[in-house]
Amino acid sequence: MGICVSTASSETHKAEDGSDNVVVIQNSLQNEEIPKLDSFHSQQGSKGPNQDAAILFQGYGGEDGVFCGVFDGHGKNGHIISKIVRNRLPSLLLDRKNALSVLDTAVRDQDCGDQEDRLESDSKLMSNKVFHEWKEAYLSAFKVMDKELKLNEKLDCSTSGTTAVTIIKQGEDLVIANLGDSRAMLGTLTENGLMVVQLTTDLKPSLPSEAERIKKNNGRIFALRNEPDTLRVWLPNDNFPGLAMTRAFGDFQLKNYGIISIPKISYHRLTVNDQFLVLATDGVWDVLSVKQVASILWFAENRETAAKAVVDAAVTKWRYKFPSSKVDDCTVVCLFLQEKR
Repeated sequence: MGICVSTASSETHKAEDGSDNVVVIQNSLQNEEIPKLDSFHSQQGSKGPNQDAAILFQGYGGEDGVFCGVFDGHGKNGHIISKIVRNRLPSLLLDRKNALSVLDTAVRDQDCGDQEDRLESDSKLMSNKVFHEWKEAYLSAFKVMDKELKLNEKLDCSTSGTTAVTIIKQGEDLVIANLGDSRAMLGTLTENGLMVVQLTTDLKPSLPSEAERIKKNNGRIFALRNEPDTLRVWLPNDNFPGLAMTRAFGDFQLKNYGIISIPKISYHRLTVNDQFLVLATDGVWDVLSVKQVASILWFAENRETAAKAVVDAAVTKWRYKFPSSKVDDCTVVCLFLQEKR
C-alpha cells in the first residue's frame, strides 16, 4: 500500500538500507541548502518479521510542518497493520484538520466585529486554538482508522494490532498523540546541561488509571510466571491473548474489555533551548533509559547516523541484559531542532 500524500510537490523515500519499514516524505519546495536535521533507523529483531513502521513527513500541512510517527505492530498480522496505519493516518489526520479549519473560518467570518481590538488577545490564544483543532482531528482520525481496520475483511485484526506515537510540529507548536507503549521524548538545554523531557506516558496495564478501565470492563490483568515484571491483559474466561498494552489500533477481541484506540494527546511549546525530538518503539525503551538515548544522540559525531547509533546500543544491551531472550525490533526517528553548535 502506498503513502497517501496531500502535498502535490513532495518526494517519498525509503530508508537507505532499502527497508520499507521507514518512509520519509520530503516536500520538494523546501530549500535543499538547509542542513539535514533528521535521523532514522529500523532494525529487525530475532522474533520474526520486523513489525515496526515509521514515517517522517517534512512539509506536512505547510512548509514548516512536520509529521513524525512510530508504529509497533504485534500479533500474527502486526507487521501488516503497522504499515497500513503508517501509510493511512497522516492523510486521514490532515483531512480532519483541514475540515475543522474551514468550519472555524466560517464561524469567525460571521463574527468579525471589533477584529482589531481583539488582535492581541487572539495572538495569545493561537497556541490553544492550534492544539484544540489538532486534538479534535486526532480523536476523529484515530476513530476512523480503527474502524477501517475492523471493516477490512482481508485482514484479521482480532488479536493483532499496533501502537502509535506521533508528533506534529508546526512552527513552535508541538502536538503529541500516543497509543500504547512506544515513546516520545525531547532533549533540551538548561544551565545544568542537557535535560530530558518525556513527552508521553507508556499506556500499559501497570498504570493504575488504565488498569481500572480494563477491570471495569471485565478484562483481567496478570503477569506470567516466566515474565513476572510484564503485566498483560487477558479475556475474562480465557488466558488469551495477553496484550502488554492498554491502547492500540486493532486487537478487536479485547475492545469490549477495556482496550481502546483513543490516544492520549498533549501539547508542548518549543523554545530555542529545545535540541531534538525522539520517537522510538519499546524495543529501545525496554533496555535503554531516556537519558541514555539522549546522551547517545547529543554526543553523536554524525547526525545522519545518530538514530542507528541508538539502535545499535539497544541491540547490544538486549544481548547483554536478556541473553536467553529474542531481541525485539528496534526503530528510532530523531528530529534535530537546532543546527549543531
